[in-house]
Amino acid sequence: MQSLNKTIGVILILIAAGVAIHTVIEPLYHTSDPNSDNPHSSVWGIINPISAISLILGLIFSYIRINKVGDNSSIQEFIAANTLFYGFMFAAIIFFWNWFGILNAKTFTAVGDESRSTVWIIFDATLPLLNGALGAHLLRNSGGE
Repeated sequence: MQSLNKTIGVILILIAAGVAIHTVIEPLYHTSDPNSDNPHSSVWGIINPISAISLILGLIFSYIRINKVGDNSSIQEFIAANTLFYGFMFAAIIFFWNWFGILNAKTFTAVGDESRSTVWIIFDATLPLLNGALGAHLLRNSGGE
């Protein structure tokens, strides 16, 4: 289990770095065409499935962490475990709602492009923080379980 935690920790940190870096540098290299079918970088087509995997891993491993919080745990550990788990739940809800809405953009028109873009930037700013925090926790605690 220790090597699995370490591996998942590294994966989450790498995904966090990838999403954060691409979110910041996309405006520097990609020229958006609002008249095209997809005005965003094609790299998101690769990042979105990877983000979905990291959300699922984050939910599983943060749920495991929250279940390990017991009577002997500190209040800081209780808050950290709960913040990560419910943060991943929030991120998963907004990610999958937005992603499925984009995949079905022809028939799901409940929101406009501006709303979708706002949700994406919130998600793209949230996921690296959650992945980084959980990844660091898994790396830090992978030797002592």
